[in-house]
Amino acid sequence: MPGLRTTTSSEEPAVRRRRTSWRQTGLAALLLAPNLVLLLLFTYRPLLDNIRLSFFDWNISSPTATFIGFGNYVEWFNNPVSWQIVRTTVVFTVFAVVGSMVLGLVLALLLDQKLRGRNIVRSMVFAPYVIAGAAVGVAFQFVFDPGFGLIQDLLGRFGVEAPNFYQRPGWALFMITATYVWKNLGYTFVIYLAALQARRADLDEAAEIDGTRAWRKFWRVTLPQLRPTTFFLSVTVLLNSFQVFDIIEVMTGGGPFGTATTTLVYQVYQETFVNNRAGYGAAVATVMFLAVLLITVLQVRLQDKQD
Repeated sequence: MPGLRTTTSSEEPAVRRRRTSWRQTGLAALLLAPNLVLLLLFTYRPLLDNIRLSFFDWNISSPTATFIGFGNYVEWFNNPVSWQIVRTTVVFTVFAVVGSMVLGLVLALLLDQKLRGRNIVRSMVFAPYVIAGAAVGVAFQFVFDPGFGLIQDLLGRFGVEAPNFYQRPGWALFMITATYVWKNLGYTFVIYLAALQARRADLDEAAEIDGTRAWRKFWRVTLPQLRPTTFFLSVTVLLNSFQVFDIIEVMTGGGPFGTATTTLVYQVYQETFVNNRAGYGAAVATVMFLAVLLITVLQVRLQDKQD
């Protein structure tokens, strides 16, 4: 009939596909909406508020704040102490990330073997990760105590005097770094162990048939398969190490001698809640956020180039 359009058989599957696509999109949006709302409320909104606050001079106990533009940033960049704290943060982060990942990989390779009691050892390695950082810090105070600590006792048996970890800046930074690596080791260990158990067995068998040496097999066969896991850990461990606060607070309080073990996140706490300079603390937090964001973007681009 004139003016009546009929649907051909070839158009019916396309209509069904569009309907299915819209249904899947709606279902995905429905499932993602709660998480997106929570992210907006508790992650992105506080982030934007922090950036806004960094442009104000605000005593946290005062109901009013004074707009000063980039004054907090200018003060921070012109303060020599800021660059000492940046250096401390970089040293702590590099050794914490590298130490956690290298030791975690070594333990994962060892405990991936068929050894007696390996399940018990795996649990012992992972256990510190679930312990509160403050509790770990208190426990390791007795390990590093120069008067009656575990290290003092072990070195004393060999006639070596233990260094005063609490009075020498370099040793104090070593102390909190070693403590954090010990606590975080279980995380990198478990991730690497899971990746090792999921690797392709046929490649290992081919390497064994070819008579490949153990080191060459690890370098040419095992390590390339761990590249995605290594990238994931490099990002997550980096982010976690930037946020270490409890161990520093319990063991050194940012000292000795003022800022010897003060990192950027600890400076945020000091300026905001101790010195009552919430605007200045927000500026430090923003600088830290931008630095972490830049490092993460560089890591992602480097990973994309390698792939």
